[in-house]
Order: sequence, then C-alpha cells, then structure tokens
Amino acid sequence: MDNNPIALVDKAFYFIIGFSFLFLFAITVVMVWFVVRYRRSRNPEPSDIRGNGWLELAWTVIPTIIALAMFVSGWQAYTGLRTVPDGAMEIKAYAQMFSWIFVYPNDKETENELVVPVGTPIKITLTSEDVLHSFFLPAFRVKMDAVKGMKTYAWFYPDKEGEFVFHCTEFCGTGHSSMDGRLTIVSMDAYEAFLEEDDDE
Repeated sequence: MDNNPIALVDKAFYFIIGFSFLFLFAITVVMVWFVVRYRRSRNPEPSDIRGNGWLELAWTVIPTIIALAMFVSGWQAYTGLRTVPDGAMEIKAYAQMFSWIFVYPNDKETENELVVPVGTPIKITLTSEDVLHSFFLPAFRVKMDAVKGMKTYAWFYPDKEGEFVFHCTEFCGTGHSSMDGRLTIVSMDAYEAFLEEDDDE
C-alpha cells in the first residue's frame, strides 16, 4: 500500500536517529582532536576564531537544513497516521477500566479481541467510558488516547495475517497492567464468518 504509515514512521525514526549517531560520532572525534591538537603544552596561547564568517555561516545553515529535513520527515509520518484512506472499515472502540470493547459494523461486540480482514484499511474510532486510556498497537505504530466525552481515531493497514498485541499505555488504575488485548488479522472469508458467529458460542 502506498504511504503505509509503518514505513513512514520507521523512515522518520531511522532518519532522526541516524543523524543523531552521526553527529555524536563526529562531535566526539572533533572534540578528541581539539583536546590533543590544542592542549596547553602545544598551544600555550589560545587561538581566537571570532569573526570567521564562513564558520558561523556553516554552523547556522547546516543544522537548520538538518532540522528542517527532520521536520519534513516527521510531518510526512504524522499526516500518514492521520489521513485515513478511502474505503477504510470503521470499528468503534470503547475503553473502560480495565478492558477494550470493540463494536463492528454489524453491531457485533468483542472484549479485548479485535478481528480484522487482511488487506483492508481499518479505522478505529476511540472513546473512553471513564478515565483516560491510550490505545497502543506497536506492530502498526498506532498510539492514540481515548478520552471520556471525546471521539478520536487511529487507523492502520493490516497487510498480513497473524496475531498481534495491543495495550493501554496510560495509567488508568490498579488493573492497568492487565488492560491488554489481541489483534487477529484473518482472510476476508474468515472475517465475514466471524461476524456471523453467535456471541454466546
């Protein structure tokens, strides 16, 4: 899928952390070189580099360009996470102490279990029944707060079948640590069969 949020988020992360390690290495090397090259025994009179226009221009322009590049990369990831594609399937999620209730398009409900079809964008509409919660689906880079009295949303693209975990990442009381759930991605046929299952089975 074009503009997959996972790829956009990972790209921004690796871009920022890559530059961070690059500058950590470069600054450390330059610092060690300065300590050795300009130690007191070799350079008893300190050098004055004030007024060097090229140096001042370099340390102003280069970090500005890097910061802007990081911003663009982060903005692309953010808009990718917030722009729900056409044709997305909407599933409502209600957070409560200490579980997640999901309501599907045919009004079927599940607790702490989210079942979705592979190859279909999924929009999760979130709200809370009591305190502040936070829906975190790490495998798909999704994290969004669920607030009482307010509807928010998150979306993801299930590109392969399998099982994944999600958590509440906002401390919501003594049972917070057990407020986990399972995402199951199945074929469309299996999903339609799941919708038709009797909840009492």
